[in-house]
Amino acid sequence: MAENSILCSVSSLTLSIFILFCCLFGHCNSVEQLGGYDTFTISSFKYPETQIRPFDMHYIRVDLPPWFSSMSIALKSSVNLDIKSAKKVPKSVLPMICFRDGSLPLPDVSSTSLEVALSNRSFDGIQVLQNMEQCYPVPRNMTMKLTNEQISARVLYFGLFNGVGPTRTQSKMIVRNRAYSFTANISVEGCTTSTMQGQYCNQTIELLSCARSGNSSGNGSVSGFFNQSMVLCRNNFETSCHGDGEMKIYSLEILRITESLTISVQNLRLRPLDSIGNSSRIYLMCFARYGAMPLATLHDYSGDLNQSPLVIRFPKVGQWYISILALHLAKEIGGALSNVSKVCYSLEVQELECPLGKAGPNCSSERYMLQTVLRKYSTPFESYYLPDGGDVISDALNFHLEPLLSNYSVGGLDSWTYFLLDVPRGAAGGNLHVRLMSDRKMNYEIYARNGGLPSLINWDYYYVNKTSSSGDSVFFVLYNSSDEKVDFYILYVKEGIWNIALRHLNSTGDISDGQTTMSISLERCPKRCSYHGACKSALDTSGLTLYSFCACDRNHGGFDCSIEIVSHQGHIWQSIALIASNAAAVFPAFWALRQKAFAEWVVYTVSGISSGLYHACDVGTWCVLSFGVLQFMDFWLSFMAVVSTFIYLTTIDEVFKRAIHTAVAILTALMAITKATRSSNIILVMGIGAFGLLLGWLIEFSTNYRSLSCSMGLCLNRLERWPSREWLQNLVNTVMKRFRWGFVLAGFIALAMAAISWNLESSQSYWIWHRTPTDANYQLTQQDSLSQGA
Repeated sequence: MAENSILCSVSSLTLSIFILFCCLFGHCNSVEQLGGYDTFTISSFKYPETQIRPFDMHYIRVDLPPWFSSMSIALKSSVNLDIKSAKKVPKSVLPMICFRDGSLPLPDVSSTSLEVALSNRSFDGIQVLQNMEQCYPVPRNMTMKLTNEQISARVLYFGLFNGVGPTRTQSKMIVRNRAYSFTANISVEGCTTSTMQGQYCNQTIELLSCARSGNSSGNGSVSGFFNQSMVLCRNNFETSCHGDGEMKIYSLEILRITESLTISVQNLRLRPLDSIGNSSRIYLMCFARYGAMPLATLHDYSGDLNQSPLVIRFPKVGQWYISILALHLAKEIGGALSNVSKVCYSLEVQELECPLGKAGPNCSSERYMLQTVLRKYSTPFESYYLPDGGDVISDALNFHLEPLLSNYSVGGLDSWTYFLLDVPRGAAGGNLHVRLMSDRKMNYEIYARNGGLPSLINWDYYYVNKTSSSGDSVFFVLYNSSDEKVDFYILYVKEGIWNIALRHLNSTGDISDGQTTMSISLERCPKRCSYHGACKSALDTSGLTLYSFCACDRNHGGFDCSIEIVSHQGHIWQSIALIASNAAAVFPAFWALRQKAFAEWVVYTVSGISSGLYHACDVGTWCVLSFGVLQFMDFWLSFMAVVSTFIYLTTIDEVFKRAIHTAVAILTALMAITKATRSSNIILVMGIGAFGLLLGWLIEFSTNYRSLSCSMGLCLNRLERWPSREWLQNLVNTVMKRFRWGFVLAGFIALAMAAISWNLESSQSYWIWHRTPTDANYQLTQQDSLSQGA
């Protein structure tokens, strides 16, 4: 984000969505196998078929070391959506895949990423995956290949989601979404030789040799400037020569926080020596890029070294690549064609470093490396940061800011103070929380950057005041800030060294007036899920990154449960309607009692009571028994009520009915205790009831048929007129007598089946959002149900 102010901002935003999009919905233009090239497989993972349930998510981490050459991804899914149909699907049910460099994507925060993906079908361009994420509908087949010329050698995360938006984290009673499955193959290829890189490891990389030189300035005690050290890097050969349009690539590694990086050439000469031409008219273009191979169309910084050196302010720590391209060697000069064939030069790179504890322009500002203090009785990586030996408050969470501020200011306008902290490997699923509190109006601006020192032109996130901040950033969330308080989160913070700079305005005044405390911590869920949900933790699919997420209650949603989806009054009315709906069992129970069908009366009555108690516990009102017991009773008695109604409609003797009831009770109990939430149970229960009804009629028919026993002659005489009119009339009268109130009970069957369906969907929702992260199968626990109710 901050790189939009560097010299080549336009070029740095061209990381080829053409490549990425084409890979997502088609096939990348790939070359032949890497056979014949000096490459080897760094890593190769095959992810088996995995199902993503409604509103669920899966993350995959891919590590890209500096020597990687290409990364290949092949993904297959059960989703069958084209771009036209995807536009018509609501975001809350749309399967999506998201990419982010350095940390986990979080599409629930961004409302524009999907809109841009759906509207820009031409795939013209994509921004560099730095502080942004890119999200697209999940394709049925995806084949993607990215090289070290397209992406940086760091960590790349993929996220697959089954629905996004505020309602994704909301606990639900009814879930109608479909699950989808995917399989993936991910492989990373690398170069066996460090001096050979590129997609096919056929580009020579010259490593610059570096040595530390003396101080670049004198004693700063009088002028205010502090001594600076310099690291001087040169190419291994005294001169480098290459022809028109030929590019040479160099690399160096910055190991410490650096104030500036200056790239220049010395001893620029033309070859051959007797050539006709002027070296001042030659373009010696320099392209610099952090972590990846620079190209003329894809780089971070650029400049003509024949005109002036290229200066990079506050470069990031890590591997840098520099490419030199000579242009316009052969051209017409004064009517004569130049015979210049090559240009030669000595490349020189200067790293200006500050002494320990100093940073900023002219190394005039204070710099503090914060210590990581782990929280007690917390999940891994939860910690807070304190200065070593600083003025720490008794609760060991905050520290006073004024004693640490820099006293020096450039031009008497402002001063900078830098705080460095380390986010460990695997903690990319955490959130960085920064707070400032003062008893007076604060005159501080906050700038944060990963890997390098922030400034007014280079930053990842910043806060100036309530109206000027990184509020448009997807991963920057501001809470309850005022003139006396600053409170913000950096969501799913990237791994590595973070630099937080405080710019103190008008620092020429007395900074001892008032008192300001600062707190920096790495937390699981932002704002503790706003006290409207439970904070859960899980590992990504590769098992290398621990991430946290909020499981909100039924009234709230969003990544931090701060969005009210259902009002408190609406929740009360929904709970009353849900519990009171079980009063429908009064009607069949009354008719059963009136007909003296006491067994059915007991089933209907207890079924209605247990269902009301189950839903009262489910909505968090009151749990008379454990959630599992109430759920079993509700499902089992609902099954029994439906089957009992069918059996009662038969006209068989009570002896046969008791036998059928006993068998059905055992079968439905097994269904309720094993897989009660299966949707197929509705069909099974109806089938069992219909089978019982058919069996009863067959028994009745067989009994009546055997009662017409007679002698052979009499039988032949009866067969001529069998079945008799009187016998059929009696059978019809008996059946209709049963059906007089049996048709009334048919309505209860519909109600009971609707209740079963409601309970099925409710329990499926419960399994989705109330789960134990340490269990691979996410088994249901009573503790989760109680926390959800609370």
